[in-house]
Order: sequence, then structure tokens, then C-alpha cells
Amino acid sequence: MTTPEYDWWCGKRINDNILVSSQENTRSIEEHLQVIPSELEILEVEEMRKGKNKTEEDFGSLKTYYKKLHLLMRIVGLGKTSEQWRKEIQEENIRADQWEKKFQDAQVAELERSLHQYRSHNSLIELKASLTEIEELKRKIEELEAALQNCQIRDRDHIMGEVVTQVREVADHLQTLAVQAEMLSLRYESKLDRGRELAWFLRKVKALSIRARPYM
Repeated sequence: MTTPEYDWWCGKRINDNILVSSQENTRSIEEHLQVIPSELEILEVEEMRKGKNKTEEDFGSLKTYYKKLHLLMRIVGLGKTSEQWRKEIQEENIRADQWEKKFQDAQVAELERSLHQYRSHNSLIELKASLTEIEELKRKIEELEAALQNCQIRDRDHIMGEVVTQVREVADHLQTLAVQAEMLSLRYESKLDRGRELAWFLRKVKALSIRARPYM
């Protein structure tokens, strides 16, 4: 038989045990819940790190591509405006006109100096030098034509078409000029033929100079 005090003590002990157990369970759940956000945060940080690395790789690739593109643009001349192309071609044709003028002056002087001579060694050297310069100018013009054809310039307009046409005409005449000059050098042994050929050749040079005036 128990006393009321003993019954009260037993009841209190049972309630204390239940309270302690409930508190421990509550604490365990809270600790577990605290772990879950930490794992989510770790996943988020990992995703952010991967995204950052991917962005840095993409940026590095973009920089490399830009450098290659910039180098390619410098090589092929991409990005030049129509006015820049026109100016460059005009400068080359001015040089061609200057050499044609020198060639013409040399031929006139040779005609005056060689009325009673078959050929002059110095004049042949000048003639070959002039032919070399003409071939070099023709090569530069052909390179400019190739550059104009290969470069996809969006603002190419009617002026560029006219420039290309004029460049081709000048190149054709320069080729004819070189051939005739070479033939002329081979015919120096005949004084009569030389005088007649030089006169004809000078007329061709004058006509070519007139055609080249639009470039000046």
C-alpha cells in the first residue's frame, strides 16, 4: 500500500522523463533541420563555383577568338572602308604614273642621244630596271585586286566597282607596256626600226598617261 506522497513522487518522475525525452527528440529534429540548409548551401556554392569556372573558360575562349580575328583582319585588310581602299589604290597608281613618266623621259633622252648609235649599254640597264619596276607595280595592283575580291566589305558601292575597273585597265596597259618595251629592247640592233618603234611606243605611253589622269 502506497502513500499519497509516494504516488505524487512517481507521477512527477514519469512526467519528468517524458519531458526530457520530448526535449531530446525536439532538439534532434532541430539539429537535423539545421543540417539540411547547410547541405543546400554547399550545393549552391558548388553550382556557383562551377558556373564561375565555366564563365571564366568562356571568357578566355572569347579573348583567344578575338585575338585570332583581329590578326586575321590585319592580314587580309578586313575592316577598311571604301575610301581607304580607294586612297591606297590611288597612291599605287600615282607611283605607277611617276615611273611611267621616268620611263618616258628616259626613252626621249635615249632617242635624242642615240640617233647615230645602235644601242647603249646604260640605256638597256635603265630599260630593264624600268621593266622590273613596272612588273612590281603590276604585281601590287594584282594583289590589291585579290584583296578586294577576297574581303567581304559590306559597304562596297558603285565607286568601288569603278575603281576595280580602272585598276584592271591600268594593269592591262602596264602589261602591254612591259611587252612592248621588251620587244623594243630586242630590236635595238636596227637603227631605223629602233627610231620608228620608239616613236610608236612614246605615243602609247602618252595615251596611257591620259587614261591614268583620273587617278591623280
